[in-house]
Amino acid sequence: MSNADKSIVEVTAADVQGAGVVACPNPKMALWSSHPKVFIDLSHGGQGKCAYCGTVYKLKAGEVLHSQH
Repeated sequence: MSNADKSIVEVTAADVQGAGVVACPNPKMALWSSHPKVFIDLSHGGQGKCAYCGTVYKLKAGEVLHSQH
């Protein structure tokens, strides 16, 4: 597995906050390697990348975000 493969986190619709936002670092990351919390919008295209650590957050196949009106 390459480093690029290790930095992809698949999330479900239940993992997102609001209308499609996840936070990085995520709860599974080690505290010693954490950075300031950033919010990544997945509502446009189903994926986003953390500007600090490069982790890519991606909706799992078949997951649908619920829009808020």
